[in-house]
This record gives sequence, C-alpha cells and structure tokens, in this order.
Amino acid sequence: MSTTVSDFFWNRLHQWGVRRVFGYPGDGINGLLGALNRFGTDKIDFVQVRHEEMAAFMASAYAKFTGELGVCLATSGPGASHLVTGLYDARLDHMPVLAIVGQQARTAVGAHYQQELDLVSMFKDVAGAFVQQASVPGQVRHLVDRAVRIAKSERRVTALVIPNDLQEEPYAEPPRKHGATHSGVGYTAPKVVPYEADLRRAAEVLNAGKRVAMLVGAGTLGAADEVIAVADRLGAGCAKALLGKAALPDDLPWVTGSIGLLGTKPSWNLMTECDTLLMVGSGFPYSEFLPKEGSARGVQIDIKADMLSLRYPMEVPLVGDAAETLRMLLPMLQPKADHAWRESIKGWNEDWQETIKERALHSASPVNPQRPFFELSPRLPDRAILTSDSGSCANWFARDVKMRRGMMASLSGGLASMGAAVPYAIAAKIAHPDRPVIAMVGDGAMQMNNMAELITVQKYWKGWANPTWICMVMNNQDLNQVTWEQRVMNGDPKFEATQQLPDVPYHKFAELIGLKGIYVDDPDRVGPAWEEALAADRPVVLEIRTDPNVPPLPPHITLAQARAFTSTLLKVDPEEGSVLLNTAKEVLASVLPGGKS
Repeated sequence: MSTTVSDFFWNRLHQWGVRRVFGYPGDGINGLLGALNRFGTDKIDFVQVRHEEMAAFMASAYAKFTGELGVCLATSGPGASHLVTGLYDARLDHMPVLAIVGQQARTAVGAHYQQELDLVSMFKDVAGAFVQQASVPGQVRHLVDRAVRIAKSERRVTALVIPNDLQEEPYAEPPRKHGATHSGVGYTAPKVVPYEADLRRAAEVLNAGKRVAMLVGAGTLGAADEVIAVADRLGAGCAKALLGKAALPDDLPWVTGSIGLLGTKPSWNLMTECDTLLMVGSGFPYSEFLPKEGSARGVQIDIKADMLSLRYPMEVPLVGDAAETLRMLLPMLQPKADHAWRESIKGWNEDWQETIKERALHSASPVNPQRPFFELSPRLPDRAILTSDSGSCANWFARDVKMRRGMMASLSGGLASMGAAVPYAIAAKIAHPDRPVIAMVGDGAMQMNNMAELITVQKYWKGWANPTWICMVMNNQDLNQVTWEQRVMNGDPKFEATQQLPDVPYHKFAELIGLKGIYVDDPDRVGPAWEEALAADRPVVLEIRTDPNVPPLPPHITLAQARAFTSTLLKVDPEEGSVLLNTAKEVLASVLPGGKS
C-alpha cells in the first residue's frame, strides 16, 4: 500500500514528539483516522471524548499539566466549530495547542456544500498564529512543521485544515523547484534573560523597597525555589494569581494566597500597603486589586513582552524566563535587615485562617459550600492534581484549599469558561495516571457538559495505575456565581427564570455507569465522605447538597457593591431571609473574632 497524505501526517507528528491526541470521529477525517489506526495507537494514543469542545479543553489541560504540545482532532463542519471554545481557553492561557480538522473535498469548496464552512476564517482569531488549509500533498510537510514549531515556540494555538479527498491522496515530497519549500523537524526552547544592566536597574528598585510585595502566576510554575529565594532575600510577601495557585506552597507564612475577587484579605492588605511590587509570570487582569498607581514602584518579569506593564505601570519591565531571570537577579539583591513587614504579613495570614475556619463551619441549609473545600484541604494526598470549574466553586477553591509542594492545579483562567473542570481532570489523569486527581464542579457546569464526560472516565479508568479520580459536585440548584453578581454588582434580586436549575441525582448517574456515587447533605458527613472517596477502588462522584445563599464575599467590599446589595434587598429577593442570615454570618466572622453560629 502506498503512503497516503494521512500516513505521512501522523508519522510527521510522531517525529515532533506527539504521543496523544484528543478527539471525536467523523466522515470528514476518515482518511486521517484510518491512517492513525495503521500507524498504531501504541505510538499515538487516541482519546475519544463525548464532545469536540471537551477534546479542545483536554488538549489545553494536557499542555498545562505536561508542558508538551496539546493536540485535538475533529471532523469538518460542526466538529470543527465545536472545538472553538476549548481552543480559546488555550489561547487566553498561552498554551501550545494544535487543532486538526477535516474539510469537504477540494472540488466542493465554495459550492455551499453540506458541512462546508470557511474554517480558515473561523479559526483566524483563535489560531491566528498559524492556520492553513492544505491543497496538495507536497505542502503538508511544511504545514505540519510550521504549525507545531509556532505552537511550541510562541505558546499559541495553531490549526490545520485538511480536505477529506487530500487525506487519501498518495503522499509526495515537495519537488526541488521554484515555489516549493523543504522544512525540517525540531525545536528547543531558548534561554531568555534580560541584559545585566536591566537586571541591575530592577535590583536598585527592589533593594530600595521597605515593603516589597510579589505577585506570581502560571509563569512561575516550576520556579518555586527561585521565587522563594528572591522573596526571602527581599523580605517580601507573595500573592498568587489563580493560575499560579500551585506555584508556591501555602504553608509558608509570607504567602498570602489568591488575589482578586476570589482572593484573600491578606493579599488585599499586601497590595494596598506595599511600597514596591515585583510581578512575575502573571497576566492577572484586575488592576483594582494591585497597588494604587503611583503608590508603589514596580518591576515585572514575563516571557512575553506584550504582557509587560499592562496592568500596572512598571518602572523596570523585563522580558525573560521566570526561573532564569530570578536566578540571575538574586545575587544583585540585598537582604532586608528589618523583618517588621514579614511579621505583619504573618499576622494577617493567621487572622485570615481563623476567619476562613469560622466561615467554613457556619451552619447553613443544609451544607455550607465552603465546608467541602475546608475539609478536603488537610486530607489532600501528596502529588494530588486539582481542577476547578468557573463559578462559585472557584471562590472556595481559591481561598480554602491549601497547596503543598508537589501538587498541581489549574482551571480555565483567562476565558473562565464553565464546563472545563471535568475534561481538565480527565486530561490530568491521562497525563499522570499514577497521581490522584480531584475536580471541583458546580451543578450548572455538570448539567452543561460535564456529566457526559463521566462516560469518558468510565471508558478509560481501568487502565489507570491509580484509580483515585474524584468529581465533587456542589448541588445547590442555582447558577450561583451569576445570582450573586446580579445581587452585588447590579443591585437586582435573584431572577429565578434564569438562575434556578433542575435537581439531578449526580451520584446516582455515577452508579448507573459503573462509578462510585456518594451523597452528602449533613455537614458532619463531609469530612468522612472525602475519606471514603479517596479510599475508593474506582472513580467517584461526590455530590454535596450545598446552600446557594452563602455569599462568596470578595476580600474588599466597595461602597458601590454595598449600595447595590442594599438595593437588592429593597426589591425583595426570593431568598431574602436566608441571604440576610448567611451574609450576616460571613461578615461577622471577619469582624468578631471567635464568633460562631
């Protein structure tokens, strides 16, 4: 049998180091699928998902949890369009992902043919770094090479569109003549560091500071030693953007945890009282949670120049790899003799931990939504990988779950898309089958698309070295984050027609497909339920009936938010009594030490 374009395609991707692809079949990619079968799933593993959007989320998560290229595959038309949301997740979080899609036959393109979409135009924004449609066999070589090299080097999404008739064509190398190009395989990331003179300018700013605050993000994952060394030299406190939650362990007394709407009070204090800000590897978007412009001098380190001085006007913006740049900067920094700043940070953290505990243990109807996260944190196994969905669960994940050395965690950051936690957790387990994986999800995301992906878990789990895979579902029958945004941001009462969700027995669905289901509606059962789930011999859906009227309070409440919330109550919220009671408990926990309800 002669080598087809599709046979060459998979062999070339394998030469580039691709060993896994997430996707869903369709007649627009039958040539590619047949060739992959011939090539062998022992060489490139095909992970079959329930929906193409989930394949793109998994490719994004796979890139996050491995540092490798994520690859997703879909058919033409609706299969290709379904990928887009997951690809935007990768784009906004700077992940290297390659999307491969089919197209109708070249003779039909432009004929308003069934499932014919202008895919190059459709992908132009999300995969703008490189999106091309192949036309002839001799072109495929350089398209694959450029798509992979650009995705890896620029940490961007790229896309290849391969018409279905071209997939079956005999492969021919590009001719040695004018108009052809002969490309090659291979890319090694360079060492990127600033010039010494710029490092010294940064050191002068940092050495002059008496109250240095650091903010680290996903760019510092894997650079914990360097961040700790610099922070210790500067006597700095350190807040973490949500994508950088696993960058530093939370047991360090100067680490203040998450920042922003989902952040902690110590992180708010750190940013409002510092005189110098060192921001490393973070695109944290909310400038109102950073120092007031002009109140602090700024130094920023980022591998991408377009992220520099974007959120705060930095005196010294440096392009460089986080670990390498911090390592070169360290000898230029002078140890701080005064430890009062760090003592203040330690005190803020101690007070905050008491507040968090008080809030988590407050009574609710039936379970306080903070309680599952509070109870999970001390029970987390070593090397656990955590994923969270967007919505109110992300608040509690950000504040109540404490990271230790060796753990990993991620979520849909820049896009903040619902429905990413379960596909993220599947990709994490496929990337690291020996590690325990826990997804934290709201009932809105479960109903949107995550329930179906539990079938993917059922399909693959028996091949995992460690069966510990848990999906914790907060069942409150409410699209809770938006409900609270309506109350606090817009001053509107809960709009039941948009916010109320059907009650679904998620634990019973798990049992129906052969997984383990656990149901909890008693706060005293939450801790033991986590222990039962962690000890299970198969994946678990842990469904917890939580109270939707416990407010996810930000670390700092503005006057405008207070006015909007007051306006909400004047309009008669359908849950007004419970909202008032639970809000009072949350607020009192932060102003009355030791006050329990």
